[in-house]
Amino acid sequence: MNKLQAMEVFVQVVDAGGFTRAAENMQLPKATVSTLIQSLEAALSVKLLHRTTRQVSVTADGAAYYERCLRILSDVREAEESLSRTRLSPSGRLRVDAPTGLASSVLIPALPDFFRRYPDIQLELGCSDRTIDLIEEGVDCAVRGGALADSSLIARRVGILEFITCAAPSYLNQYGRPSHPEELKRHRCVNYFSSRTGKIFDWDFARDDQRIQLPLPGVIALNDSVAYTAAGLAGLGIVQMPNFMLEPMLSAGTLEQILADWSSDPLPVHVVYPQNRHLSAKVRVFVEWVAELFSNHPGMRLPKIPAAARPANFELAL
Repeated sequence: MNKLQAMEVFVQVVDAGGFTRAAENMQLPKATVSTLIQSLEAALSVKLLHRTTRQVSVTADGAAYYERCLRILSDVREAEESLSRTRLSPSGRLRVDAPTGLASSVLIPALPDFFRRYPDIQLELGCSDRTIDLIEEGVDCAVRGGALADSSLIARRVGILEFITCAAPSYLNQYGRPSHPEELKRHRCVNYFSSRTGKIFDWDFARDDQRIQLPLPGVIALNDSVAYTAAGLAGLGIVQMPNFMLEPMLSAGTLEQILADWSSDPLPVHVVYPQNRHLSAKVRVFVEWVAELFSNHPGMRLPKIPAAARPANFELAL
């Protein structure tokens, strides 16, 4: 039995909460994972996991061993990387999750630069507007917009999003152009709802010392940024979107800005990763690359004075 591999498998099983998910995350047969755990328990003469038909949970001895395994595996990786850092570029599989709009508009177009720098990294980029559980799904890090609700994650703030209120010319021709946020109550708006809670988010506006936050009527609510954009382009109603996504459409005239003298609260963007995991070289270079990419992007760079974030219960998947 390879003791280090068995320890890595054990940590993955505990993190994932089961053998099947751990096997998928490690790209190993489930039988191999089960055999390694059994061999590890036999070698230690200790039961590490409680197994039922529905779930796997860690025993008291297993919990203590898990913490030691984390430290040992972290030390091993750090030792290996300290020897190879000057000779080799980061390598291996890197699993990242990012909101669909942010990935398609900003990250993916810039990836040729990332692969030129780090040709030995194999990137698996999950794109969805769903807030995932990084540990359960075996994801190394994620790019997230909005206030962070999960305090167990380490977060680095890498960008900021500014929002623009706009509508398709076909909508404005039919329903007119509002001049004040309160007039939106008599319009049709495309709402966005949380994929986690189902809550439809209020709209917010600010001008000088005035602040307005209100729910708005709409014939449709969506929880996907691509679908949200399509609804705006189809003239279904007024939309409020990040300016980095809107610039091409505003330039082409397929969407027109309205209420230009009113602003919406900017939204922070973070890269997050689990705090109980060693920050590997491949994760570290990806985080640094994202921070550099956003700092050079006119629609993403952080202001010199940090802007206020949306309310703590606000969630956005771009």
